[in-house]
Amino acid sequence: MRVIGLAGWSGAGKTTLATRLIPELNRRGLSVSTLKHAHHAFDIDTPGKDSYEHRAAGARETLVVSANRLALMREFRGAPEPSLAEILRLLAPVDLVLIEGFKREAHAKVEIFRMANGKSALYPDDPHIVGLISDLDAPPPRLPHAAIDDICAAADLVLAHAEELDALLERLDGGVGRSRLA
Repeated sequence: MRVIGLAGWSGAGKTTLATRLIPELNRRGLSVSTLKHAHHAFDIDTPGKDSYEHRAAGARETLVVSANRLALMREFRGAPEPSLAEILRLLAPVDLVLIEGFKREAHAKVEIFRMANGKSALYPDDPHIVGLISDLDAPPPRLPHAAIDDICAAADLVLAHAEELDALLERLDGGVGRSRLA
Protein backbone atom coordinates (compact mmCIF):
# COMPACT_ATOMS: atom_id res chain seq x y z
CA MET A 1 0.00 0.00 0.00
CA ARG A 2 1.20 3.48 -0.84
CA VAL A 3 0.06 6.79 0.65
CA ILE A 4 0.04 10.42 -0.49
CA GLY A 5 -1.59 13.50 0.96
CA LEU A 6 -3.45 16.27 -0.82
CA ALA A 7 -2.73 19.38 1.24
CA GLY A 8 -3.83 22.97 0.88
CA TRP A 9 -5.99 25.65 2.36
CA SER A 10 -9.77 25.44 2.29
CA GLY A 11 -11.03 26.43 -1.14
CA ALA A 12 -7.90 25.31 -2.98
CA GLY A 13 -9.72 22.46 -4.72
CA LYS A 14 -8.50 19.37 -2.85
CA THR A 15 -11.84 17.56 -2.94
CA THR A 16 -12.47 18.49 -6.57
CA LEU A 17 -9.03 17.22 -7.51
CA ALA A 18 -9.51 13.98 -5.53
CA THR A 19 -12.83 13.28 -7.27
CA ARG A 20 -11.10 13.75 -10.62
CA LEU A 21 -7.98 11.76 -9.69
CA ILE A 22 -9.79 8.67 -8.40
CA PRO A 23 -11.38 7.72 -11.76
CA GLU A 24 -8.05 8.32 -13.54
CA LEU A 25 -6.20 6.13 -11.05
CA ASN A 26 -8.94 3.46 -11.34
CA ARG A 27 -8.59 3.65 -15.14
CA ARG A 28 -4.91 2.84 -14.65
CA GLY A 29 -5.89 -0.30 -12.74
CA LEU A 30 -5.26 0.97 -9.23
CA SER A 31 -7.52 0.48 -6.23
CA VAL A 32 -7.86 3.71 -4.26
CA SER A 33 -9.13 4.56 -0.79
CA THR A 34 -9.45 8.00 0.71
CA LEU A 35 -9.02 9.37 4.20
CA LYS A 36 -10.57 12.79 4.94
CA HIS A 37 -9.98 14.80 8.09
CA ALA A 38 -12.80 17.03 9.30
CA HIS A 39 -11.92 19.95 11.55
CA HIS A 40 -15.53 20.34 12.59
CA ALA A 41 -18.15 18.17 14.23
CA PHE A 42 -19.84 15.91 11.73
CA ASP A 43 -22.35 13.10 11.73
CA ILE A 44 -23.14 10.64 8.98
CA ASP A 45 -26.17 9.30 10.77
CA THR A 46 -29.74 10.61 11.04
CA PRO A 47 -31.84 10.99 14.19
CA GLY A 48 -34.60 8.42 14.20
CA LYS A 49 -32.62 5.77 12.32
CA ASP A 50 -31.85 2.59 14.27
CA SER A 51 -28.08 3.09 14.07
CA TYR A 52 -28.39 6.64 15.40
CA GLU A 53 -30.57 5.47 18.27
CA HIS A 54 -28.03 2.75 19.14
CA ARG A 55 -25.27 5.35 19.37
CA ALA A 56 -27.47 7.79 21.28
CA ALA A 57 -28.20 5.02 23.78
CA GLY A 58 -24.46 4.71 24.46
CA ALA A 59 -23.11 2.09 22.04
CA ARG A 60 -19.36 2.57 21.57
CA GLU A 61 -19.53 1.23 18.02
CA THR A 62 -22.36 0.79 15.59
CA LEU A 63 -21.81 -1.25 12.45
CA VAL A 64 -24.35 -0.96 9.66
CA VAL A 65 -24.08 -3.49 6.83
CA SER A 66 -26.00 -4.02 3.62
CA ALA A 67 -25.33 -5.87 0.39
CA ASN A 68 -23.71 -2.67 -0.95
CA ARG A 69 -21.68 -1.16 1.91
CA LEU A 70 -20.49 -1.25 5.46
CA ALA A 71 -20.31 1.74 7.80
CA LEU A 72 -18.66 1.66 11.19
CA MET A 73 -19.37 4.53 13.54
CA ARG A 74 -17.21 4.75 16.65
CA GLU A 75 -17.87 7.23 19.42
CA PHE A 76 -14.75 8.55 21.17
CA ARG A 77 -16.80 9.99 24.04
CA GLY A 78 -14.04 12.33 25.18
CA ALA A 79 -11.08 10.13 24.24
CA PRO A 80 -8.35 11.82 22.18
CA GLU A 81 -8.60 11.86 18.39
CA PRO A 82 -6.62 8.92 16.94
CA SER A 83 -3.30 9.55 15.23
CA LEU A 84 -2.86 9.36 11.48
CA ALA A 85 -0.90 6.11 11.93
CA GLU A 86 -3.75 4.54 13.92
CA ILE A 87 -6.30 5.56 11.29
CA LEU A 88 -4.21 4.26 8.38
CA ARG A 89 -3.98 0.85 10.10
CA LEU A 90 -7.79 0.57 9.94
CA LEU A 91 -7.94 0.62 6.14
CA ALA A 92 -8.25 -2.52 4.05
CA PRO A 93 -5.31 -2.99 1.65
CA VAL A 94 -5.46 -1.03 -1.60
CA ASP A 95 -2.88 0.23 -4.06
CA LEU A 96 -3.10 3.89 -3.03
CA VAL A 97 -4.56 5.92 -0.16
CA LEU A 98 -5.28 9.59 -0.83
CA ILE A 99 -5.26 11.62 2.38
CA GLU A 100 -7.16 14.89 2.32
CA GLY A 101 -6.43 17.10 5.28
CA PHE A 102 -3.91 16.23 8.00
CA LYS A 103 -1.77 18.96 6.43
CA ARG A 104 0.42 19.30 9.54
CA GLU A 105 1.34 15.59 9.64
CA ALA A 106 4.69 14.20 8.49
CA HIS A 107 3.56 12.20 5.44
CA ALA A 108 4.40 12.89 1.79
CA LYS A 109 1.99 15.52 0.46
CA VAL A 110 1.24 17.25 -2.80
CA GLU A 111 0.08 20.81 -2.26
CA ILE A 112 -3.00 22.00 -4.12
CA PHE A 113 -2.68 25.74 -4.68
CA ARG A 114 -4.86 28.32 -6.42
CA MET A 115 -3.83 31.97 -6.76
CA ALA A 116 -7.47 33.12 -6.50
CA ASN A 117 -7.66 31.62 -3.00
CA GLY A 118 -5.55 34.51 -1.74
CA LYS A 119 -3.60 32.34 0.73
CA SER A 120 0.13 31.81 0.94
CA ALA A 121 1.64 28.55 -0.24
CA LEU A 122 2.38 25.81 2.30
CA TYR A 123 5.42 24.31 0.55
CA PRO A 124 8.03 26.83 1.70
CA ASP A 125 7.42 25.85 5.34
CA ASP A 126 6.60 22.13 5.02
CA PRO A 127 9.46 19.75 4.18
CA HIS A 128 6.95 16.94 3.54
CA ILE A 129 5.44 18.64 0.49
CA VAL A 130 6.95 16.73 -2.42
CA GLY A 131 5.05 18.30 -5.31
CA LEU A 132 2.69 21.06 -6.35
CA ILE A 133 -0.54 20.98 -8.34
CA SER A 134 -1.53 24.53 -9.09
CA ASP A 135 -2.73 27.21 -11.47
CA LEU A 136 0.63 29.04 -11.34
CA ASP A 137 2.10 30.16 -14.67
CA ALA A 138 5.61 30.00 -13.21
CA PRO A 139 5.73 27.25 -10.55
CA PRO A 140 8.78 27.08 -8.28
CA PRO A 141 11.60 25.21 -10.00
CA ARG A 142 12.49 23.11 -6.94
CA LEU A 143 9.15 21.25 -6.80
CA PRO A 144 7.70 18.81 -9.30
CA HIS A 145 4.57 20.48 -10.69
CA ALA A 146 1.38 19.65 -12.56
CA ALA A 147 -1.28 22.03 -13.79
CA ILE A 148 -4.46 21.80 -11.75
CA ASP A 149 -6.57 20.95 -14.80
CA ASP A 150 -4.16 18.33 -16.20
CA ILE A 151 -5.48 15.25 -14.40
CA CYS A 152 -3.15 12.80 -16.17
CA ALA A 153 -0.09 14.84 -15.13
CA ALA A 154 -1.51 15.26 -11.61
CA ALA A 155 -1.99 11.47 -11.35
CA ASP A 156 1.58 10.92 -12.57
CA LEU A 157 2.88 13.33 -9.92
CA VAL A 158 0.84 11.69 -7.15
CA LEU A 159 2.01 8.22 -8.11
CA ALA A 160 5.64 9.27 -8.45
CA HIS A 161 5.72 10.62 -4.91
CA ALA A 162 3.41 8.31 -2.93
CA GLU A 163 5.26 6.60 -0.11
CA GLU A 164 5.07 3.03 1.14
CA LEU A 165 2.69 2.65 4.08
CA ASP A 166 5.09 0.58 6.18
CA ALA A 167 7.84 3.21 5.90
CA LEU A 168 5.37 5.97 6.77
CA LEU A 169 4.06 4.10 9.82
CA GLU A 170 7.60 3.49 11.01
CA ARG A 171 8.34 7.21 10.73
CA LEU A 172 5.06 8.39 12.30
CA ASP A 173 5.12 6.21 15.38
CA GLY A 174 8.54 4.66 15.67
CA GLY A 175 7.23 1.23 14.67
CA VAL A 176 4.65 0.80 17.44
CA GLY A 177 2.69 -1.99 15.84
CA ARG A 178 -0.80 -2.10 17.35
CA SER A 179 -3.35 0.62 17.32
CA ARG A 180 -5.60 1.44 20.25
CA LEU A 181 -8.39 1.56 17.63
CA ALA A 182 -8.07 -2.07 16.55
